Amino acid sequence: MKMMDRTVSVEIDRERCIGCGACIAVCPSETLSLKDGKAVVSGSQSLSCGHCEAVCPQAAVSVRALQNDSLDFQTFDPRSNWLAPGAADVAGLVQLMRSRRSCRNYRDRPVPRDALQDLVRIGLTAPSGSNCQPWAFTLLPSRQAVVRLGDMIAAFFQRLNRTTDRSLLRQALKLIGRRELDFYYRNYRDAAVEALKAWEQTGRDVLFHGAPAAILVGVRPGAACPGEDALLATQNILLGAHAMGLGTCLIGFAVSAMKNDPEIRKQLGIPPGESVQAVIALGYPGREEVYQGLPGRKPLVSRVWEPPPEKSPNEGRTGG
Repeated sequence: MKMMDRTVSVEIDRERCIGCGACIAVCPSETLSLKDGKAVVSGSQSLSCGHCEAVCPQAAVSVRALQNDSLDFQTFDPRSNWLAPGAADVAGLVQLMRSRRSCRNYRDRPVPRDALQDLVRIGLTAPSGSNCQPWAFTLLPSRQAVVRLGDMIAAFFQRLNRTTDRSLLRQALKLIGRRELDFYYRNYRDAAVEALKAWEQTGRDVLFHGAPAAILVGVRPGAACPGEDALLATQNILLGAHAMGLGTCLIGFAVSAMKNDPEIRKQLGIPPGESVQAVIALGYPGREEVYQGLPGRKPLVSRVWEPPPEKSPNEGRTGG
Protein backbone atom coordinates (compact mmCIF):
# COMPACT_ATOMS: atom_id res chain seq x y z
CA MET A 1 0.00 0.00 0.00
CA LYS A 2 1.17 3.50 -0.80
CA MET A 3 2.61 5.34 2.21
CA MET A 4 0.66 8.31 3.54
CA ASP A 5 2.17 11.70 2.78
CA ARG A 6 3.20 13.22 6.11
CA THR A 7 5.39 15.99 4.67
CA VAL A 8 5.51 19.05 6.90
CA SER A 9 4.37 22.17 5.03
CA VAL A 10 3.57 24.39 8.03
CA GLU A 11 5.09 27.87 8.04
CA ILE A 12 5.20 30.29 10.98
CA ASP A 13 5.40 34.06 10.55
CA ARG A 14 7.60 34.95 13.54
CA GLU A 15 6.72 38.62 13.29
CA ARG A 16 3.03 37.86 13.79
CA CYS A 17 3.36 34.99 16.26
CA ILE A 18 2.65 36.04 19.86
CA GLY A 19 3.61 32.71 21.41
CA CYS A 20 0.15 31.93 22.73
CA GLY A 21 0.62 28.18 22.11
CA ALA A 22 -2.87 27.68 20.66
CA CYS A 23 -1.48 25.97 17.56
CA ILE A 24 0.57 23.58 19.68
CA ALA A 25 -2.42 22.61 21.81
CA VAL A 26 -4.55 21.54 18.82
CA CYS A 27 -1.83 19.85 16.73
CA PRO A 28 -2.47 16.07 16.56
CA SER A 29 1.04 15.29 15.27
CA GLU A 30 3.27 17.22 17.68
CA THR A 31 4.61 19.11 14.69
CA LEU A 32 4.98 22.41 16.55
CA SER A 33 6.55 23.59 19.78
CA LEU A 34 7.50 26.86 21.50
CA LYS A 35 11.05 28.19 21.29
CA ASP A 36 12.12 31.53 22.67
CA GLY A 37 8.49 32.50 23.08
CA LYS A 38 7.52 31.73 19.46
CA ALA A 39 5.91 28.77 17.74
CA VAL A 40 8.34 26.79 15.59
CA VAL A 41 8.18 23.71 13.39
CA SER A 42 10.02 21.01 15.35
CA GLY A 43 8.37 17.73 14.27
CA SER A 44 9.17 15.65 11.22
CA GLN A 45 5.60 14.71 10.31
CA SER A 46 2.30 16.50 9.80
CA LEU A 47 -1.30 15.54 9.06
CA SER A 48 -1.78 18.83 7.16
CA CYS A 49 -5.11 19.10 8.94
CA GLY A 50 -4.98 22.88 9.15
CA HIS A 51 -5.93 23.03 12.85
CA CYS A 52 -2.93 25.25 13.57
CA GLU A 53 -3.81 27.68 10.79
CA ALA A 54 -7.46 27.84 11.78
CA VAL A 55 -6.82 28.40 15.50
CA CYS A 56 -4.15 31.10 15.25
CA PRO A 57 -5.54 34.47 16.44
CA GLN A 58 -2.83 36.40 14.55
CA ALA A 59 -2.97 34.56 11.18
CA ALA A 60 0.67 33.69 11.77
CA VAL A 61 0.40 30.05 10.67
CA SER A 62 -0.09 28.72 7.15
CA VAL A 63 -0.10 25.21 5.69
CA ARG A 64 1.20 25.16 2.13
CA ALA A 65 -0.36 21.76 1.40
CA LEU A 66 -3.84 23.25 1.77
CA GLN A 67 -5.32 25.36 -1.03
CA ASN A 68 -8.18 27.74 -0.44
CA ASP A 69 -9.16 27.66 -4.13
CA SER A 70 -10.14 23.99 -3.70
CA LEU A 71 -13.23 25.40 -1.98
CA ASP A 72 -13.98 28.29 -4.36
CA PHE A 73 -17.68 27.76 -5.01
CA GLN A 74 -19.31 29.10 -8.16
CA THR A 75 -23.06 28.75 -7.61
CA PHE A 76 -23.33 30.27 -4.13
CA ASP A 77 -21.43 32.51 -1.75
CA PRO A 78 -20.04 30.45 1.14
CA ARG A 79 -19.74 31.82 4.67
CA SER A 80 -16.17 31.73 5.88
CA ASN A 81 -16.69 32.25 9.60
CA TRP A 82 -16.22 29.22 11.85
CA LEU A 83 -19.26 27.85 13.67
CA ALA A 84 -18.48 26.85 17.23
CA PRO A 85 -20.00 23.63 18.62
CA GLY A 86 -23.59 24.38 19.53
CA ALA A 87 -23.84 27.40 17.21
CA ALA A 88 -25.54 25.62 14.32
CA ASP A 89 -29.28 25.12 13.86
CA VAL A 90 -29.68 21.46 14.86
CA ALA A 91 -33.39 21.38 13.99
CA GLY A 92 -32.68 22.75 10.53
CA LEU A 93 -29.88 20.26 9.99
CA VAL A 94 -32.09 17.32 10.92
CA GLN A 95 -34.89 18.69 8.74
CA LEU A 96 -32.48 18.77 5.77
CA MET A 97 -31.34 15.21 6.49
CA ARG A 98 -34.90 13.90 6.76
CA SER A 99 -36.10 15.81 3.71
CA ARG A 100 -33.47 14.41 1.38
CA ARG A 101 -34.94 11.33 -0.33
CA SER A 102 -33.74 9.02 -3.12
CA CYS A 103 -35.03 10.45 -6.39
CA ARG A 104 -36.15 8.13 -9.19
CA ASN A 105 -37.92 10.65 -11.42
CA TYR A 106 -35.89 13.35 -13.15
CA ARG A 107 -36.71 16.19 -15.48
CA ASP A 108 -35.12 16.34 -18.90
CA ARG A 109 -32.95 19.25 -17.85
CA PRO A 110 -29.14 19.24 -17.75
CA VAL A 111 -27.32 20.01 -14.53
CA PRO A 112 -24.89 22.95 -14.92
CA ARG A 113 -21.26 21.90 -14.68
CA ASP A 114 -20.61 24.62 -12.13
CA ALA A 115 -23.19 22.94 -9.88
CA LEU A 116 -21.49 19.55 -10.30
CA GLN A 117 -18.10 21.07 -9.48
CA ASP A 118 -19.54 22.78 -6.41
CA LEU A 119 -21.00 19.48 -5.24
CA VAL A 120 -17.62 17.75 -5.30
CA ARG A 121 -16.16 20.73 -3.44
CA ILE A 122 -18.86 20.17 -0.84
CA GLY A 123 -17.69 16.55 -0.74
CA LEU A 124 -14.16 17.79 0.03
CA THR A 125 -15.35 19.27 3.33
CA ALA A 126 -15.88 15.78 4.80
CA PRO A 127 -13.49 14.29 7.35
CA SER A 128 -11.18 11.46 6.30
CA GLY A 129 -9.09 8.85 8.09
CA SER A 130 -5.73 10.35 9.20
CA ASN A 131 -6.73 13.40 7.13
CA CYS A 132 -5.66 11.61 3.94
CA GLN A 133 -8.27 13.47 1.88
CA PRO A 134 -7.93 10.69 -0.71
CA TRP A 135 -10.96 11.51 -2.85
CA ALA A 136 -11.11 11.60 -6.62
CA PHE A 137 -14.38 12.50 -8.32
CA THR A 138 -15.43 11.57 -11.85
CA LEU A 139 -18.23 13.72 -13.28
CA LEU A 140 -20.68 12.48 -15.88
CA PRO A 141 -22.21 15.83 -16.89
CA SER A 142 -24.63 14.69 -19.58
CA ARG A 143 -27.35 12.14 -20.17
CA GLN A 144 -25.25 10.74 -23.02
CA ALA A 145 -22.40 10.00 -20.60
CA VAL A 146 -24.78 8.36 -18.12
CA VAL A 147 -26.29 6.18 -20.84
CA ARG A 148 -22.84 5.10 -22.00
CA LEU A 149 -21.93 4.03 -18.48
CA GLY A 150 -25.30 2.26 -18.26
CA ASP A 151 -24.40 0.26 -21.37
CA MET A 152 -21.11 -0.86 -19.83
CA ILE A 153 -22.80 -1.86 -16.58
CA ALA A 154 -25.50 -3.74 -18.49
CA ALA A 155 -22.82 -5.72 -20.35
CA PHE A 156 -21.19 -6.64 -17.04
CA PHE A 157 -24.44 -7.96 -15.55
CA GLN A 158 -25.25 -9.90 -18.70
CA ARG A 159 -21.96 -11.75 -18.24
CA LEU A 160 -22.58 -12.15 -14.52
CA ASN A 161 -26.05 -13.61 -15.10
CA ARG A 162 -24.62 -16.21 -17.45
CA THR A 163 -22.10 -17.14 -14.77
CA THR A 164 -24.70 -17.41 -12.02
CA ASP A 165 -26.79 -19.77 -14.17
CA ARG A 166 -24.06 -22.39 -13.64
CA SER A 167 -25.48 -24.08 -10.55
CA LEU A 168 -22.48 -26.37 -10.02
CA LEU A 169 -20.19 -23.36 -9.90
CA ARG A 170 -22.41 -21.61 -7.37
CA GLN A 171 -22.50 -24.68 -5.14
CA ALA A 172 -18.75 -25.23 -5.39
CA LEU A 173 -18.05 -21.66 -4.36
CA LYS A 174 -20.45 -21.98 -1.43
CA LEU A 175 -18.56 -25.03 -0.21
CA ILE A 176 -15.36 -23.01 0.10
CA GLY A 177 -17.11 -20.13 1.84
CA ARG A 178 -17.59 -17.84 -1.15
CA ARG A 179 -21.32 -17.24 -1.09
CA GLU A 180 -21.47 -13.97 -3.03
CA LEU A 181 -22.47 -15.54 -6.36
CA ASP A 182 -25.24 -17.60 -4.79
CA PHE A 183 -26.47 -14.58 -2.81
CA TYR A 184 -26.71 -12.54 -6.01
CA TYR A 185 -28.50 -15.38 -7.79
CA ARG A 186 -31.11 -15.72 -5.07
CA ASN A 187 -31.72 -12.04 -4.39
CA TYR A 188 -30.95 -10.01 -7.51
CA ARG A 189 -30.56 -12.15 -10.60
CA ASP A 190 -34.22 -12.19 -11.70
CA ALA A 191 -34.64 -8.46 -11.17
CA ALA A 192 -31.44 -7.82 -13.11
CA VAL A 193 -32.70 -9.95 -16.03
CA GLU A 194 -35.92 -7.93 -16.21
CA ALA A 195 -34.05 -4.63 -15.95
CA LEU A 196 -31.68 -5.62 -18.75
CA LYS A 197 -34.61 -6.67 -20.93
CA ALA A 198 -36.31 -3.31 -20.38
CA TRP A 199 -33.09 -1.44 -21.14
CA GLU A 200 -32.48 -3.35 -24.39
CA GLN A 201 -36.05 -3.47 -25.70
CA THR A 202 -37.59 -0.16 -24.63
CA GLY A 203 -34.73 1.95 -23.30
CA ARG A 204 -36.37 2.11 -19.89
CA ASP A 205 -33.69 3.05 -17.41
CA VAL A 206 -34.25 1.31 -14.10
CA LEU A 207 -30.60 1.73 -13.11
CA PHE A 208 -30.06 5.51 -13.26
CA HIS A 209 -33.79 6.30 -13.50
CA GLY A 210 -33.27 8.70 -16.38
CA ALA A 211 -30.84 10.93 -14.46
CA PRO A 212 -29.13 13.55 -16.66
CA ALA A 213 -25.87 13.47 -14.67
CA ALA A 214 -23.86 11.40 -12.21
CA ILE A 215 -20.93 11.73 -9.84
CA LEU A 216 -18.57 8.85 -9.11
CA VAL A 217 -16.86 9.10 -5.73
CA GLY A 218 -13.48 7.42 -5.86
CA VAL A 219 -10.55 6.96 -3.52
CA ARG A 220 -6.90 7.10 -4.52
CA PRO A 221 -4.31 4.62 -3.20
CA GLY A 222 -2.97 5.12 0.30
CA ALA A 223 -6.23 5.87 2.10
CA ALA A 224 -6.42 4.79 5.72
CA CYS A 225 -10.09 3.77 5.45
CA PRO A 226 -11.25 4.22 1.84
CA GLY A 227 -14.84 3.06 2.21
CA GLU A 228 -15.57 5.34 5.14
CA ASP A 229 -13.79 8.29 3.53
CA ALA A 230 -15.81 7.97 0.34
CA LEU A 231 -19.16 7.57 2.05
CA LEU A 232 -18.58 10.57 4.30
CA ALA A 233 -17.93 12.70 1.20
CA THR A 234 -20.92 11.11 -0.51
CA GLN A 235 -23.29 12.07 2.30
CA ASN A 236 -22.08 15.66 2.07
CA ILE A 237 -22.83 15.64 -1.66
CA LEU A 238 -26.30 14.15 -1.15
CA LEU A 239 -27.25 16.83 1.37
CA GLY A 240 -25.63 19.59 -0.66
CA ALA A 241 -27.53 18.51 -3.77
CA HIS A 242 -30.85 18.64 -1.94
CA ALA A 243 -30.07 22.15 -0.69
CA MET A 244 -29.26 23.15 -4.29
CA GLY A 245 -32.60 21.86 -5.60
CA LEU A 246 -31.29 18.59 -7.03
CA GLY A 247 -32.47 15.03 -6.47
CA THR A 248 -30.04 12.17 -5.94
CA CYS A 249 -29.96 8.39 -5.77
CA LEU A 250 -27.13 6.03 -4.87
CA ILE A 251 -26.58 3.35 -7.52
CA GLY A 252 -25.09 0.31 -5.80
CA PHE A 253 -25.22 -1.94 -8.88
CA ALA A 254 -22.93 0.49 -10.71
CA VAL A 255 -20.41 0.37 -7.86
CA SER A 256 -20.46 -3.43 -7.87
CA ALA A 257 -19.88 -3.57 -11.63
CA MET A 258 -16.93 -1.17 -11.51
CA LYS A 259 -15.32 -2.96 -8.58
CA ASN A 260 -15.40 -6.23 -10.50
CA ASP A 261 -14.69 -5.01 -14.03
CA PRO A 262 -11.51 -2.92 -14.36
CA GLU A 263 -12.31 -2.31 -18.03
CA ILE A 264 -15.22 -0.03 -17.05
CA ARG A 265 -12.90 2.07 -14.89
CA LYS A 266 -10.38 2.18 -17.72
CA GLN A 267 -13.02 3.38 -20.20
CA LEU A 268 -13.93 6.18 -17.78
CA GLY A 269 -10.32 7.31 -17.47
CA ILE A 270 -10.01 6.21 -13.85
CA PRO A 271 -6.37 5.35 -13.07
CA PRO A 272 -5.32 1.87 -11.88
CA GLY A 273 -5.41 1.61 -8.11
CA GLU A 274 -8.20 4.12 -7.72
CA SER A 275 -11.41 2.52 -6.48
CA VAL A 276 -14.97 3.72 -7.01
CA GLN A 277 -16.88 3.54 -3.74
CA ALA A 278 -20.12 5.36 -4.59
CA VAL A 279 -22.09 6.34 -7.69
CA ILE A 280 -24.61 9.17 -7.37
CA ALA A 281 -27.29 9.73 -9.99
CA LEU A 282 -28.56 13.28 -9.89
CA GLY A 283 -30.74 15.81 -11.65
CA TYR A 284 -33.72 18.08 -11.16
CA PRO A 285 -36.61 16.15 -9.58
CA GLY A 286 -39.75 15.57 -11.63
CA ARG A 287 -43.17 16.63 -10.47
CA GLU A 288 -43.67 13.14 -8.98
CA GLU A 289 -40.99 13.90 -6.40
CA VAL A 290 -42.99 16.33 -4.23
CA TYR A 291 -43.55 15.06 -0.71
CA GLN A 292 -45.97 16.23 1.94
CA GLY A 293 -44.28 15.09 5.13
CA LEU A 294 -41.32 13.44 6.81
CA PRO A 295 -41.70 9.67 7.36
CA GLY A 296 -40.19 7.81 10.29
CA ARG A 297 -37.55 5.11 10.24
CA LYS A 298 -37.42 1.45 11.15
CA PRO A 299 -37.16 0.66 14.87
CA LEU A 300 -34.04 2.06 16.47
CA VAL A 301 -31.39 -0.40 17.62
CA SER A 302 -29.20 1.29 20.20
CA ARG A 303 -27.22 -0.06 23.11
CA VAL A 304 -25.21 1.37 25.96
CA TRP A 305 -22.19 -0.39 27.37
CA GLU A 306 -20.43 0.42 30.60
CA PRO A 307 -17.47 -1.59 31.93
CA PRO A 308 -18.18 -3.53 35.13
CA PRO A 309 -16.88 -1.85 38.29
CA GLU A 310 -13.33 -2.84 39.06
CA LYS A 311 -12.75 -4.81 42.21
CA SER A 312 -10.45 -3.32 44.79
CA PRO A 313 -7.34 -5.39 45.62
CA ASN A 314 -8.81 -6.50 48.97
CA GLU A 315 -12.36 -7.13 47.78
CA GLY A 316 -13.53 -10.70 48.37
CA ARG A 317 -10.73 -11.55 50.75
CA THR A 318 -11.50 -12.98 54.18
CA GLY A 319 -9.49 -12.38 57.29
CA GLY A 320 -7.12 -15.09 58.45
